[in-house]
Amino acid sequence: MDATQAGLFDNPGDGGESLTLADYAEQAYLDYAVSVVRGRALPEVADGQKPVQRRILYAMDAMGLGPGAKPVKSARVVGDVLGKYHPHGDQAAYDAMVRMAQDFTLRYPLVDGQGNFGSRDGDNAAAMRYTEARLTPFSRILLDELDEGTVDFIPNYDGSQKEPQLLPARLPVVLLNGASGIAVGMATEIPSHNLREIAAACVALLKNPGLSDEELLRLVPGPDFAGGGQIISPSADLAHVYATGRGSVKARARWQFEEMARGQWQLVVTELPPGASSQKILEEIENGINPKTRVGKKTLTSDQQQIKALMLSLLDTVRDESGKQASVRLVFEPKTSRIDRNEFINALLAQTSLEISVPVNLVCIGTDARPAQRALRQMLVEWLGYRTVTVTRRTQHRLDKVTDRIHVLEGRMVVYLNVDEVIQTIRESDEPRAALMERFQLSERQADDILEMRLRQLARLEGIKIEKELAAQKIEQGKLQGLLASPASLKRLMIKEIEADAKQYGDDRRTLIEVAERAVLESRVVDEPVTVIVSQKGWLRSRQGHGHDRAQFGFKAGDALYDVIECRSTDSLVAFSGTGRVYTVPVSGLPSSRGDGQPITSMVDVEHGTRIVHMVAGAESQRYVVGTQRGYGFVTTFKDLTTRQHSGKQFVSVEKGDALLKPLALHADDAHLAMLSKRGRMLIVDLAEIKVLSGGGRGTILMGLDAPDVLARWVAFGPAGLVASGVYRNRATEMVLGLSELADYVGKRARKGRAVALKIKQPAFRRA
Repeated sequence: MDATQAGLFDNPGDGGESLTLADYAEQAYLDYAVSVVRGRALPEVADGQKPVQRRILYAMDAMGLGPGAKPVKSARVVGDVLGKYHPHGDQAAYDAMVRMAQDFTLRYPLVDGQGNFGSRDGDNAAAMRYTEARLTPFSRILLDELDEGTVDFIPNYDGSQKEPQLLPARLPVVLLNGASGIAVGMATEIPSHNLREIAAACVALLKNPGLSDEELLRLVPGPDFAGGGQIISPSADLAHVYATGRGSVKARARWQFEEMARGQWQLVVTELPPGASSQKILEEIENGINPKTRVGKKTLTSDQQQIKALMLSLLDTVRDESGKQASVRLVFEPKTSRIDRNEFINALLAQTSLEISVPVNLVCIGTDARPAQRALRQMLVEWLGYRTVTVTRRTQHRLDKVTDRIHVLEGRMVVYLNVDEVIQTIRESDEPRAALMERFQLSERQADDILEMRLRQLARLEGIKIEKELAAQKIEQGKLQGLLASPASLKRLMIKEIEADAKQYGDDRRTLIEVAERAVLESRVVDEPVTVIVSQKGWLRSRQGHGHDRAQFGFKAGDALYDVIECRSTDSLVAFSGTGRVYTVPVSGLPSSRGDGQPITSMVDVEHGTRIVHMVAGAESQRYVVGTQRGYGFVTTFKDLTTRQHSGKQFVSVEKGDALLKPLALHADDAHLAMLSKRGRMLIVDLAEIKVLSGGGRGTILMGLDAPDVLARWVAFGPAGLVASGVYRNRATEMVLGLSELADYVGKRARKGRAVALKIKQPAFRRA
């Protein structure tokens, strides 16, 4: 038996132990996943940086590229980063540095780039040999305390250098600049926030750890994007996003109307939501005005035609005037000044990236080294815990240095007070260090310092300096010991430092938070009665009015009438595919009855290999019974059936071998549902027993059926009962049957019912 057959692979290095291929693959994949999560894609809650960003900042700091330094070529920085800390592709490292320098990407840039570092429109940065870079003043928030014992240093990839495991951030940069990344099995989308607001929230939590969610959200009302814009989400939605760490924020551009000569006006967009660019918006407008037929379609869809007609009727000219004077300036001129301004901007918002949904997914690596989704409060609390540790370590580091200095100064005082004896001891001893230590009870540290002193430091003036410095160092020692001994004092120091940084680096909010309704493209439709004509092959057309003679409708050769639906022009039509997927078409967009109409497949993107089997139309409040031939079903509303997606949505679960029944519209007074099987059994159930599902699904068993029997038809009725029509004594006859006459067929849901036994042969039923 070979290794493949056994499923085992010997590992000679493990003394002949074997490992299954499945276990090996699982371990290898987990190692890869952890490497991506921790080593590339996700930021740390402590300093808000991914490893490559942290290494770039540390390398630039080590090169002396502070805010006041002369910029150097980006290629030098990238080379240093790759050679010492980050053995990956040079372009990946350069791209990361470019992003850190873009003021339209980061709310608070960390790198000061000189040269072409890209644009909001997606233009790439110049090659690294052409651009120059140095650190921004804001980067000191992350780097200033590196040499004060605040963080651990770890070996680099080859053990030749040391690099910081984290940066000692003085503010929660993970929230200030946000982050975006895709790992294995998780992703992160952290929006940027305003420094003053986040700092105020940190101070408030330090003063009152039990701060309520309402008070926290008053301090941090929402994201603050680098490009400004406006957040239109309600405060309740923002509260839910921050409480769960996941959701989306509705954002839109900001604009103004400029008045021109002779009563003309133009719309000028000055700020864009995140992810949007002037170039992208111009392309979207071009696609709206000159749309291309979709894959698999021969003509434009009705939606494309409507959008094209609307844009051509409203918009005359659009131009991009962005430049040095204004980073964003998009100008839209209307066809005529008589166009309603609200209608004009609403159409642009609905059809372009001037209004978007910004995803929020607060996933980061916590102080416990585990990646997880966190709420806003949890992120702030974790960072405050990290900051407490760094301030404590910094204070201890300073105390150790002060204590060492005091120790040295005390040794020098011995020299100053016994200068002649010290000199004599040194001159006469073969081992002066040991002699000094024995004679004056000095430590090795003090003895070495004395031996390294210069003679001029023995002057009387130097002695006075030593006394003053020693006194000052002892005062400082007392302060530092007091900080370490008092958590309250440490907390006050943290508050003072956070407030100082907020004052130095903080700025005003750029993104306006003002609730507004989402823009929806609505064409004005006259509310009037309409008849929708549906052919058996799925061709649609509409005709004004109700009560038309079905016999007058003509069809193409091989086609025939499927149904006539009387509704209103403001209603929608819902089509059901054989797989239970639903598609929505506005009735107002259907072609007129002068021709043969258009196939439903040209109006929606029907799944390949499926066909439309049923269509209904009505008002949003109209109720329907939806079910399958195997007897499963539920009640839903027309509003729940509708969807804005061209590709539809899955609504009814249809098993293989089953088929959808035509949805049954319910009247206001309907109280019972009569179901008839193919083999002539009937069951009448109370409509209140049938489950209501707004999101669709399989439903519950309405009628118990023994295969191969199936549910053939159904009818709902109210107090007036049912009308049974058929043949009695060779004559066409109708009978009105009330609930009392139908008592034998009334039962609970999921029963099998009884065989129909009426005088009328082969009865057909309808509501009375």
